[in-house]
Amino acid sequence: MQVSDKNRNVRGAVVLAVLCLVLQLALAPNVGLGNGRANFALIFASCVALQVGGTSGVIAGFVAGLLFDLSSTGPIGLMAFCLSVSSYLLGMEQRNRMAGDLGATMALFCASALGVSVVYHLAMLLVGQTSSIVDALFLRALPTALLTAVFFVPFAYYFSRVRAASGGLGAGSIRAGRLGGSRGASHLGKRGL
Repeated sequence: MQVSDKNRNVRGAVVLAVLCLVLQLALAPNVGLGNGRANFALIFASCVALQVGGTSGVIAGFVAGLLFDLSSTGPIGLMAFCLSVSSYLLGMEQRNRMAGDLGATMALFCASALGVSVVYHLAMLLVGQTSSIVDALFLRALPTALLTAVFFVPFAYYFSRVRAASGGLGAGSIRAGRLGGSRGASHLGKRGL
């Protein structure tokens, strides 16, 4: 039986949102590779989509993208659209994909980061924010995807290893099952004697 602690999930999402917003506003403009900057809005939206999925993931992606658009010089709604679609695709199949599987989480996120970065920077080329397709793809989209993937690693590690290990009732029931199994075996041994 799975018990959902709604308050813990909401608190965790709020802390994650505030952390990603501060990192987006303070760290991302100051750390770059070529013309690329890390996208912490994508990190937040992907974490929510990979953990919760469904409507909550899409809403988180839209709000994160809208905040990204308001803090940048790009067209309003472009990143909101990209993150909404990305969150829908990431959260489509199953919930809590990040628990215990760091490799698959990183692979999904890297594909998502590359797709969002390419679509966003190609759209920026169409509206005249970049000078050429080489600049859009190789000096902006690829470095953005790479930096975003690098900054996603601590989040992925936390959600796949640390938080999954302290999973509350689920982890406790596994431990209780092991203890109950050994206790049951000892009772059988005493009965057999």
